[in-house]
Amino acid sequence: MTPLLQVTGLTRHYGTRLGCGDVSFDLWPGEVMGIVGESGSGKSTLLNCLAGHQAPDAGQVIFDTRSDGPVDTVTMSEPARRMLGRTDWAFVHQNARDGLRMGVSAGANVGERLMAVGARHYGDIRAQAVDWLGRVEIAEDRVDDRPRAFSGGMQQRLQIARNLVTGPRLVFMDEPTGGLDVSVQARLLDLLRGLVREMGLSAIIVTHDLAVVRLLADRLMVMKSGHVVETGLTDQVLDDPQHGYTQLLVSSVLQV
Repeated sequence: MTPLLQVTGLTRHYGTRLGCGDVSFDLWPGEVMGIVGESGSGKSTLLNCLAGHQAPDAGQVIFDTRSDGPVDTVTMSEPARRMLGRTDWAFVHQNARDGLRMGVSAGANVGERLMAVGARHYGDIRAQAVDWLGRVEIAEDRVDDRPRAFSGGMQQRLQIARNLVTGPRLVFMDEPTGGLDVSVQARLLDLLRGLVREMGLSAIIVTHDLAVVRLLADRLMVMKSGHVVETGLTDQVLDDPQHGYTQLLVSSVLQV
């Protein structure tokens, strides 16, 4: 089996400061990778380099595309990368407003992504939008409401529907439950876990919340000062951390 994503030597600096340094890993089809670390550890920089939002200074991000097989997304053209971001890739922002069009309806938010990949029949687009709103627990009678009329949790679920409607194979998630109330987080996590399993998605999730990765991630990378200091199966890393920094992260959660 070919890895869905092969990352080699990914490095990004901000002037003299290291964002992420020499990060390498493989992600397999259907696998969920969690990336954890404190603020400034480099996890968001890594995610943005992987997703093509920032250009790394060095390294490769090889994605196994449907049409051309393994391709280095770092060196592909910007139009090709944008098309990848509308089809096989999706990005769920921490702040749902960053991933939504706030001036158009909920249905239009979902439908826009379908139109971006060639859908043109209004009835089919609306039907798919309504279906996906239902899958993320948004009632059909809200299809014509604007996102600003939704709660934070509903906006995040709408962003997920907008991202997943085209059936991507890889989803990048940046603190998907950040800023939500605990009860809303639990509902969203349960929804995400169900969709990941149902669709066979691969995902890379950045979070500071170890409970999130324990629930969603098969494997875990721990970052500190731009470097990966520990990696392994999620339960193994959290239950028997080997690196001193990981031990501190786990113990700080246990003490709360």
